Amino acid sequence: MKLEGRESSRNIDDRRGGRSRGGMSRGTKTAGGIGLGSIIIAIIVMLLGGDPGEFLGVSNGGGTVTAPSASGPSTGGLVDDSDPNARIVGVTLRETEKIWSQLFPQEYNRRYQEPTLVLFTGQDRSACGFASAATGPFYCPADQQVYIDLSFADLLRQRFKAPGDFALAYVVAHEVGHHIQNQLGYSQQVSQARRRLAKKDANAMSVRLELQADYLAGVWAHYADRTDLLSEGDIEEALRAASAIGDDKIQKQSQGYVVPDSFTHGSSEQRIKAFYAGYESGDASKAALDYFFGNNFAL
Repeated sequence: MKLEGRESSRNIDDRRGGRSRGGMSRGTKTAGGIGLGSIIIAIIVMLLGGDPGEFLGVSNGGGTVTAPSASGPSTGGLVDDSDPNARIVGVTLRETEKIWSQLFPQEYNRRYQEPTLVLFTGQDRSACGFASAATGPFYCPADQQVYIDLSFADLLRQRFKAPGDFALAYVVAHEVGHHIQNQLGYSQQVSQARRRLAKKDANAMSVRLELQADYLAGVWAHYADRTDLLSEGDIEEALRAASAIGDDKIQKQSQGYVVPDSFTHGSSEQRIKAFYAGYESGDASKAALDYFFGNNFAL
């Protein structure tokens, strides 16, 4: 990524090294009596970019966990951008703001509402439940914030063999994709549909939502490439990251075998195809997004 001379987003709540506004400091127990088994499940799921609320007893802002204070959107940007990963995240978020603020009025006839990205160290609390370094990045629709401990970049590189600055940028763009889905109503539609469906079909709906978020990340990369943000090899880094966190590879690593009916985020192949389709087309139209929930879309 060509980061030199590019500004970082001001929509960052930099909680690293201190207490979060949600009131959880290091060593504090999570609310709601969350058990170790639930946390382990959440770790696996959130490494794939999912909503932790479904696995920690919270659903779209309801439940026992208290939301962080909404007294202000952020601290106004990075407190310390000496960490290269913080720089990548800050610039990526800013570049998503620029692109989606242009595409939203064009495609959806509405203003883009920028999300806040929370940087934390160790553990924190969101309106969707517990967040820790182990859980990986996730988007919470209840408070419209993206949460990330930057040590996840090391996890991407070491455990998932997906190094590179644009691998981390892809993760941020994917979570921003969930924010877009929340604004456009797709998240709510899927949440309602899942309550009515059998588990296998509910999982399939979740896969569609995740692949749509990958597609949206690809759309962003399409336009980011036009602004000369990308360097040679960046798209390959994103594709490697998408492949590394596919359901099939995660299941193979964690349990030694694969159960396709239990997929909730898509296989490595599906995630690669979704991201690259967005990158190639740059099509952010409602028709393109609706395709993921149409009859012609095959898992």
